[in-house]
Amino acid sequence: MTETSAPVDFNQAVIDEFRANRGRVGGMFEGARLLLLTTTGARSGRPHTVPLGYLPDGDRSIVIASAGGSPRHPAWFHNLRANPRVTVENGVFVLEADAVVLEGEERDAVFARAVESDPGWGEYQAKAGRTIPVVALTPVTAAPVETRLGEGLVALHDSLRRELALIRAEVGAAGPRLGAQLRINCLTMCQSLGFHHTMEDNGMFPAVAKAHPETAETIARLSAEHKAIERLLERLQDLLGGAEPTTGALAEEVDRLITELEAHLDYEEEQLVPILNSFAP
Repeated sequence: MTETSAPVDFNQAVIDEFRANRGRVGGMFEGARLLLLTTTGARSGRPHTVPLGYLPDGDRSIVIASAGGSPRHPAWFHNLRANPRVTVENGVFVLEADAVVLEGEERDAVFARAVESDPGWGEYQAKAGRTIPVVALTPVTAAPVETRLGEGLVALHDSLRRELALIRAEVGAAGPRLGAQLRINCLTMCQSLGFHHTMEDNGMFPAVAKAHPETAETIARLSAEHKAIERLLERLQDLLGGAEPTTGALAEEVDRLITELEAHLDYEEEQLVPILNSFAP
């Protein structure tokens, strides 16, 4: 839970740190899922950026307009109601996104997931004396933060490492029953990792092999590792989609995936980042 009614200077310090460190921040937000949301002022028409915690939800990100339990909606919420096209920064990409305020049963179900994963959201709801809005952010376009291809690859890999570390910690802290949001976190990570590897197999790897034929053995190894990781992702997805798994079984699968993936990412960066950085942006 990372949505507060923080003062502007505190928010700006977090924004600066986030942008300088590819989405990594310390202090009270260390280890949290964080994004930067830029809305257009409902009255001023000027851009307004705030750091927000979010919940993964497949292709969407969910943000909650708690304002730390304030009785009033935060300014960013009023802005996106007036102008629902927003900008989202995640440390790897700058995305144009459409903001949709969830209503009725969908809103209640998503908020219940949030409370299950962090009771602090429920405390904010009780304190606020209003129905706290829940907003889905759906990307429309995306542009990488890093212009050099190699550095962009490292930034993306680091985001995957952070997400897997968060999931490992969440599984470790979970009770015997697997929460709905934790299940979605795992499935969203599987989807993101699978998409990344498909893009590499169909785009980046052939381009590198064509420009640098001497990398054929490296590309073959990386492609084989993709298939091995794909099998681990399928095992994890089968576990999540079947009968209620124990958190112990889930922890074993997550640990197995992290071990294989970290070795793969390290080797890929060692072999390909210098080559990718030599490509014209």
